[in-house]
Amino acid sequence: MIRLDKFLCDRQEGSRSQVKELIRKGRVCVNGLVEKKPESKIDENAQVTVDGRLIGGESLVYYMLNKPAGVVSATRDNFDKTVLDLLQDAPGKNLSPVGRLDKDTEGLMLITNDGELAHRLLSPKKHVEKTYYVKTKRPVEKESLEKLKAGVDIGEEKLTLPAKAEYVPEEGESAIYLTITEGKFHQVKRMLQAVGNEVIYLKRISMGELKLDETLEKGCYRPLTKEERKALGI
Repeated sequence: MIRLDKFLCDRQEGSRSQVKELIRKGRVCVNGLVEKKPESKIDENAQVTVDGRLIGGESLVYYMLNKPAGVVSATRDNFDKTVLDLLQDAPGKNLSPVGRLDKDTEGLMLITNDGELAHRLLSPKKHVEKTYYVKTKRPVEKESLEKLKAGVDIGEEKLTLPAKAEYVPEEGESAIYLTITEGKFHQVKRMLQAVGNEVIYLKRISMGELKLDETLEKGCYRPLTKEERKALGI
């Protein structure tokens, strides 16, 4: 069973507030009857219509992908292989990557057709943590590490929000774990540039409560486990 408003959000009929308004105005029917309560629970196979238009009852699916370098985080591209090209045989319709990684960046990507979850993970208001393994051209000095933690000037109106930064054990000062809560364009690379350094390798290892399965080879994917879905609140 699933809430009616979530059912409609998952099928991209609007934001949570928009679909609640549709429901309360009597524009939504479930199995032929008008339903005005957004919180009403329905079966995912129920016949739901909006203004007489039947809404597809596709199942929600969730995949973890270990993105390799050279692949773009898009649903389609005229020149490069996309992350969805790596999931051609995966069951599920209307799949999309949650967020983006640069073409040369590797690591964790969540692929799903759950629009509400994607919005929750990507909303700037939620400040979802994203952790990266970063190898740098030069050692990251302690002073630079402290600057990254406090926030740096990457050419925006404001400094970056405070981050978590620590050296990777046994790799000295040439590799760090950097955790940010924003998603600005090329943000990690720009942050290292702001402290006089350069990223030579970048890999996302976690997003919110979801952590990259290090046994998953580059370019491979798998469905999320029950535990991983529970950690994401789905």
